[in-house]
Amino acid sequence: MTRLSLLLGLLALPSALEGQTLARRIAAAGDGTLRLSFAARHGVCGSGEHSITIMNDDDERGEWESDCRAGPVRVSLRLQGGRVAEAHTYVGGHWRAPAGGTTDLGTVSAPGAAAELLQLAERAGDDAEDLVTAATLADSAVVWPALLRLARREDVALETRKQAVFWLGQAAGEAAARGLDSLTEDEHGELEVRKQAVFALSQRPANEGVPALIRVARTSPSGELRKTALFWLGQSEDPRALALFEEILR
Repeated sequence: MTRLSLLLGLLALPSALEGQTLARRIAAAGDGTLRLSFAARHGVCGSGEHSITIMNDDDERGEWESDCRAGPVRVSLRLQGGRVAEAHTYVGGHWRAPAGGTTDLGTVSAPGAAAELLQLAERAGDDAEDLVTAATLADSAVVWPALLRLARREDVALETRKQAVFWLGQAAGEAAARGLDSLTEDEHGELEVRKQAVFALSQRPANEGVPALIRVARTSPSGELRKTALFWLGQSEDPRALALFEEILR
């Protein structure tokens, strides 16, 4: 998205959001439902809450095409006492006619929505996983720094932190892989979060993930973490993993 189109998108925000952040809007709202929609990033399609797909370039070639519908991302926030009590994320489709107590903010800036949803996830309690998912689906949004910060917050719900680590593993680029690597090395971090980071490394391209997993398997003080890294190396069928197994067994 160009700077000009981003500015035009911001100027086109509904009047309900003018001068207010999403967090302030929620804090000021009573009990009820807040809806918003924004553009999905390339490759994201779906047919509802439990059918969201992220396609790569290989999926877009060949003789068959999915009926999966591209965007937009739609987020429904159930509010209680000025806080997010429940969140749901959908891709494609359309909203049903709202019941009483529902406010629809319309289509908002995708990068802005992603940033605000991740801020909400930090203080949304146990039901923030959908907030994290929605943010990662936003078009033109760089979310991995915020995901990394969220994963390291010990005061955030464990499942939310694990969800952040999962999406870090899906994020493209060497910067995200470096962030995951640093999570595995954090000896003060929670073991389950560090194990999720090891899994996320296993989902990275082999030239990024395999060397990092080998490093964990060789040097981590945690036996549980070394065991997890070796398990995912075993799934990789990478020659470097086989060489490590031979070295260990000898």
